[in-house]
Amino acid sequence: MSGQHFALFDTAIGACAIAWSEHGVCGVQLPEHQAEATRNRLHRRLPRAVETPPDGAVQRAIEGIVALLRGEARDLSFVTLDMAGIPPLRQSIYAVLRGIPPGSTRSYGEIAARLGAELTARDVGDAMGKNPFPIIVPCHRVVESGGRIGGFSANGGVATKLRLLNIERAEVGTPPALFNDLPLAVRPRRR
Repeated sequence: MSGQHFALFDTAIGACAIAWSEHGVCGVQLPEHQAEATRNRLHRRLPRAVETPPDGAVQRAIEGIVALLRGEARDLSFVTLDMAGIPPLRQSIYAVLRGIPPGSTRSYGEIAARLGAELTARDVGDAMGKNPFPIIVPCHRVVESGGRIGGFSANGGVATKLRLLNIERAEVGTPPALFNDLPLAVRPRRR
């Protein structure tokens, strides 16, 4: 089967889409507000892709994504990616991200430091915003220093990122103390 193909599939967070070629998965689309919008968004990215029932390897990738989004700790490193057209630096960043296990996070700076002194946290953030393989390349597991969430380019933005991290039971940042948001004048006194 040559060319590009895609399929929609249901998950705990909505209808996702996956696209593939003879070289591997070439795209994943997180849910839009409805399945047709998800299909259209993926088709805008990959206009030559033809909707096709998935084959064995793609079906296993779908099953892994569905399980992960159901809350199972799944390793998706077995999924072969078609990285044609992706610059080598982004490929290196995506390779590091694939090593972040479910329920864990790394900062943009940690990823940059792992790949070399010339790379910046901003370079990592730029690669996250262009990630064509969300979930398989888990950009949602990359946060700002200090555990702050940072941005997320999928539909729903940060709310979607938080939902994905919650599904994976990831601890992000320092939980606030019970009364930290109150002005000093109304905080209970310590005895």
